[in-house]
Amino acid sequence: MGASAEIAEVKRDKPWIIRTYAGHSTAAESNKLYRGNLAKGQTGLSVAFDLPTQTGYDPDHELSRGEVGKVGVSIAHLGDMRALFDQIPLAQMNTSMTINATAPWLLALYLAVAEEQGAPIAALQGTTQNDIIKEYLSRGTYVFPPAPSLRLTKDVILFTTKEVPKWNPMNVCSYHLQEAGATPVQELSYALAIAIAVLDTVREDPNFDEASFSDVFSRISFFVNAGMRFVTEICKMRAFAELWDEIAQERYGITDAKKRIFRYGVQVNSLGLTEQQPENNVHRILIEMLAVTLSKRARARAVQLPAWNEALGLPRPWDQQWSMRMQQILAFETDLLEYDDIFDGSHVIEKRVEELKAQTRAELERIGGIGGAVAAVETGALKRALVESNAKRISAIEAGDQIVVGVNKWQQGEPSPLTAGEGAIFSVSETVEMEAANRIKAWREQRDDVAVKAALDALEEAARSGTNIMPASIAAAKAGVTTGEWGGRLRQVFGEYRAPTGVTVETASSGAADEARLLIADLGERLGEQPRLVVGKPGLDGHSNGAEQIALRARDVGFDVTYDGIRQTPSEIVAKAKETGAHVVGLSILSGSHVPLVREVRAMMREAGLDHVPVVVGGIISPEDELVLKNMGVRAVYTPKDYAIDRIMIDLGKVIEKSLDAKANRPQAEPAQVY
Repeated sequence: MGASAEIAEVKRDKPWIIRTYAGHSTAAESNKLYRGNLAKGQTGLSVAFDLPTQTGYDPDHELSRGEVGKVGVSIAHLGDMRALFDQIPLAQMNTSMTINATAPWLLALYLAVAEEQGAPIAALQGTTQNDIIKEYLSRGTYVFPPAPSLRLTKDVILFTTKEVPKWNPMNVCSYHLQEAGATPVQELSYALAIAIAVLDTVREDPNFDEASFSDVFSRISFFVNAGMRFVTEICKMRAFAELWDEIAQERYGITDAKKRIFRYGVQVNSLGLTEQQPENNVHRILIEMLAVTLSKRARARAVQLPAWNEALGLPRPWDQQWSMRMQQILAFETDLLEYDDIFDGSHVIEKRVEELKAQTRAELERIGGIGGAVAAVETGALKRALVESNAKRISAIEAGDQIVVGVNKWQQGEPSPLTAGEGAIFSVSETVEMEAANRIKAWREQRDDVAVKAALDALEEAARSGTNIMPASIAAAKAGVTTGEWGGRLRQVFGEYRAPTGVTVETASSGAADEARLLIADLGERLGEQPRLVVGKPGLDGHSNGAEQIALRARDVGFDVTYDGIRQTPSEIVAKAKETGAHVVGLSILSGSHVPLVREVRAMMREAGLDHVPVVVGGIISPEDELVLKNMGVRAVYTPKDYAIDRIMIDLGKVIEKSLDAKANRPQAEPAQVY
């Protein structure tokens, strides 16, 4: 009786919002997944959109080929958004949408559906990621140049602050910076520099009401990453909170302590998930989650965890449930939420936090000296620094200085029963794209074309005049405008952009092994010229970390490397291979669209007379798809298990040698007979 009374009297903190990052194929299938997860105890939604949706293309556009529904759900118009949230009351939901370049459009669709449901717009809660600056550095789903992109970010912030005051209009997203190789100091400083750039842009708007600035500041949230360096990650989060408060007071003069609070959601590190012994990823995810939940003063407001098998392919509902249960057990079975911050007073923690803060202030000053975050992006300075940091990380793993269990140490292990049998990995049906194209055709046929044209003209006028883009976007959503039409009209106004790759002659690397250098040097002697490699990223996949590291190391071992960055069409890659006289073409595709895109590149190479040039492919590729690719003529396939880049360089040299041997042994055509 006494013990029960004691337990009853304990005041527990409210747990964080429990989410899973989910969405695939169609709106109807994703809706089924969301409702299932909510029934299992998920307390908020986190929507993953496919790459055409994120980059402003309709599912029947040429550049959408192979990408529809692969890394998220396809949302092409109001009907799709309706289906996505069918039977989910938006007035009661906290919805996070990972969307950036097309954030105004997806938010417009969301608000239109909420209005149809009868939900008061002012009461809606959720987040649009809407951090376009980091897209130029890491994830790559930008569309427009930085200046107009920043303007769209500002429009969403100003609109929601006034009309949807409980909405977080922007998640400053350091998550993808860490995925691109950022150190803790880079993650802290780049994210804070981005926040400063956005807030300064908002203040500079001629129609901005300065009296509302503290409200604007209070609605900026963050989306962060937590890796395996457990103590450092705890300290990083405490440093984030303290630096944000410092910026609020010293730069912006905000006196209300509640409006200075550092609010963040988190997905823990996917970069560190291993294809080898993937069951070990469960332990990694748990340890990383603890780093963002144990310290009360720096505890995440929302947590979503990757699934243990994401290095193998798309997780199944059961895999996502496993990660959700991890959160629930910590939040509801332990006594974590019953105590104040358990790290207060720790000399170790305090010292590390102060070190991180001092180093971050110095880096922020350096970025300010360049002209701020946007200027540092445009010059390529930040991207180059991330590529260099990632190169050091990979080299440390290759050398064994950074241990990854099951990868570079203790590789011997029992076969995992979790990966056995059919259906171990979820895959999106190849029919999804065709069905999406048919649906959007039917949507266009049933709508009022006059109303659509008027809405698009009004959208263009708003874009050109500097008027806030949100009211025109909402009107366009209601009129039946599609994602591709919204994106296409703004492309006409703002143009498109290709960000610096970070791979330049100045980019420092950690060098390469002598064995690889010597082999490529010998190959050059046999060829009579420097071996030439074209690294291509076909499709809309913007995750370029792997391609950058391959290009950088290939340069170091002696290849003449051509790498032009993300979102190249198959025809552009083939034209570059022909122009440079490539000896090998390497394709990097992480979106799951490798089969159709490689098929298209191979077909175009045959047409261009380049069928003799070997092709290798890297990505998250199942053993079954690896066989499919090799049957197409792909010479080698690399997946996350292939962490040793020097070994890949040696393989590339041998691929070229085999190609030369095959050419030398090919029977010569007999001379034509003259009669």
